[in-house]
Amino acid sequence: MEYFLLSNKGLPIVNKDIKNLSSLAENAKQRQIHALFEQPGRAGQFSLSAGGLFLDYSKQNITRDEVNSLIGWAKSQSLEKKVADMFTGKQINVTEKRAVLHTVLRAPAKVQQEVLGERAEELAAAERQMAAIVNKLCSGTLSAGGGEKISHVLAIGIGGSYYGIKTALTALEPFHNTGLKVEVLANIDGGALMEKLAKLPAKNTAVVVISKTFTTQETMLNAAAVKTWMLAQSGDKDIIARQWFAVSTNLDKVSAFGICPEHTLPMWDWVGGRFSLWSAVGLPLALAIGMENFSRLKAGAFTMDEHFQQAPLNENMPVLLAMLGIWNRNFLDHASLAILPYDHALRALPGYLQQTDMESNGKSVSMAGEELAWQTAPVVFGQEGTNSQHAFMQLMHQSQDIIPCDFIVALQGASDYHHHHQVLVANCFAQSEALMLGKSLAQARAELKGAGACDDEIDRLAPHKTMKGNTPSNTLLLDALTPESLGALLALYEHKIFVQGVIWQINSFDQWGVELGKVLGGDVLSAMAGNDSEQLSGSSLMLIKRFINKTQLTQSG
Repeated sequence: MEYFLLSNKGLPIVNKDIKNLSSLAENAKQRQIHALFEQPGRAGQFSLSAGGLFLDYSKQNITRDEVNSLIGWAKSQSLEKKVADMFTGKQINVTEKRAVLHTVLRAPAKVQQEVLGERAEELAAAERQMAAIVNKLCSGTLSAGGGEKISHVLAIGIGGSYYGIKTALTALEPFHNTGLKVEVLANIDGGALMEKLAKLPAKNTAVVVISKTFTTQETMLNAAAVKTWMLAQSGDKDIIARQWFAVSTNLDKVSAFGICPEHTLPMWDWVGGRFSLWSAVGLPLALAIGMENFSRLKAGAFTMDEHFQQAPLNENMPVLLAMLGIWNRNFLDHASLAILPYDHALRALPGYLQQTDMESNGKSVSMAGEELAWQTAPVVFGQEGTNSQHAFMQLMHQSQDIIPCDFIVALQGASDYHHHHQVLVANCFAQSEALMLGKSLAQARAELKGAGACDDEIDRLAPHKTMKGNTPSNTLLLDALTPESLGALLALYEHKIFVQGVIWQINSFDQWGVELGKVLGGDVLSAMAGNDSEQLSGSSLMLIKRFINKTQLTQSG
């Protein structure tokens, strides 16, 4: 990382914290993580509990002095004040001039009143309306045509109106207790649409459309297609008004689509899409797990919120996770982060964190509009264990790239196959150990010799069996995967991402890069319709021509 920050006037100024950390990092690059365990009690000293989660960061390539230096830097950047600014509703989303208050959605009524004043009643009213909808659909009070009970729900959204719902639906599958089968649809691909519709009985399906503006291209194209399908399959002209719901701010467009005002739940501009699960956007989840479990999810997140606000920075789990990430990204030059949940129920979590992290912090311009002199968000990827071990973890063990990891596992499994869970947890712990220790050439040679290999065989095979090791990792333990622990886990990563945005001096709550593709998508569609376009490259025009020719051949055939 460069030795300077940008001043308010855009001029570089020396920063002693960064200079000191850069010097410390040069030493860190020369050492082996496993050697740090020569210090007695390292595991206990480099771990902590919060919100029902346990974080072991002792396998990070870091010493106590280096942690303290990172925390000192965070303090010098007024992190504590900026945390307070977010929770109290200051306009920290400076480019869009908005507060960032997804946290207030999961706070008790008293806190909501303190932060929002009279507007707190809007949250209470939305919660009551959401609970009433869940009750009507689950109890059968709101029934399909002919009085049959609603059996299925289709949620249509994309981005933040999809990833959180999908992740929580999958993670909390053992808590699905309402009898409703909830599906989610985001992809604009017609194949995804066909796959979902094949699972749904038109007459007995309720639909929830989630779009703040009710103009999102993918969401509205899918909604229109599902509407046409449902009307044709059911033969019921009143089915949209009776069985469709919306979460949106655009009441006029919702009404024009045919959805009743009493079936429309609000959104607020101070809740970003990727942080919106806690709002009425979570309606599809509540329809699967019930309002009580949905409240437990929010309670778990609020517990982590309290810890984040109250714990000293050097004992603060989101802060430590964030600063460790910055240490790896900016000082040790590790460009990626692997999210490795050893839990089938958490298999959607890596995709969720890809969006939450990279859409939030994938920036290169400071809050002041200046080009940054350092890298920001890592490339986030991952897969559930143990599948990941038989895929990309080969690269992590034997390529020259060092890829830090977050291992996540529940101590208590959700299935009846207890030995399977024991083996799963053993694999999780073993992988973090193996990535740290590696295997030297001498060890590989000794191993082959011990197996009875001849000298020629040892010379031939030993280089192929070496592994670099020295890969840093965190291990996050949940006692069990419950609504509370999932809420705490999601809030932990939300706050980690916020802290990193503060230190990197960027706005984590806009996403202008997403908008460019939408604009150019319109240009491409216009060109496909035969209109001239001077905005597109020769490559894109060639591809469009090939698509049009193929389409015309298919239609004529």
